[in-house]
Amino acid sequence: MSKKESGKAPEKEAKKVSEEETAAAAEKAAEENQEAAGTAAELEKELESLKEKLAKSEEELARQKDLLLRTVAEYDNYRKRTEREKAAIYTDAMADTILQFLPVEDNLERALAQEGGSVDDLRKGVEMVNQQMLDALSKLGVAVIGMEGEPFNPEFHNAVAHVENENLGENVIDQVFQRGYRIGEKIVRHAMVQVAN
Repeated sequence: MSKKESGKAPEKEAKKVSEEETAAAAEKAAEENQEAAGTAAELEKELESLKEKLAKSEEELARQKDLLLRTVAEYDNYRKRTEREKAAIYTDAMADTILQFLPVEDNLERALAQEGGSVDDLRKGVEMVNQQMLDALSKLGVAVIGMEGEPFNPEFHNAVAHVENENLGENVIDQVFQRGYRIGEKIVRHAMVQVAN
């Protein structure tokens, strides 16, 4: 083989190797491009999916916020309405209570307008007004507590004096200085009493 031919052979081989490397590199680059394209498509799909989820979440958040605002407004209206109703109930109860006592006041006014009359007539009139007052209290559910001869009960009675009395048992009310009153189980005023033995 001549020198010229032998010099061309390595050059041909180098060219052949270079072409193979270029083809392999091109093939590898094409594969990487396909992978990148596939990854880009997957990322694009994932991005679209995340955008949809975000839109749904924002929609749900707006719905929940609207529901919360409505609930707060309803509660505020409820609170205001119950305050008005409570004030009205109190006013109505006061009016009903006063209505029960007005006849007593009317009779006291009539008694004061009388001129002359005996002491017995005056006493009889005061007793009638007192009975009318007790009837009005009874209609309102108020019960009198603290009667002479009752057993002493510190929950209902306030003992302000103690006396020895052989006619009464132990811890029995001997005398009532001031009557007590209760409504149901609530004590309005304790009876002021003197307790025997």
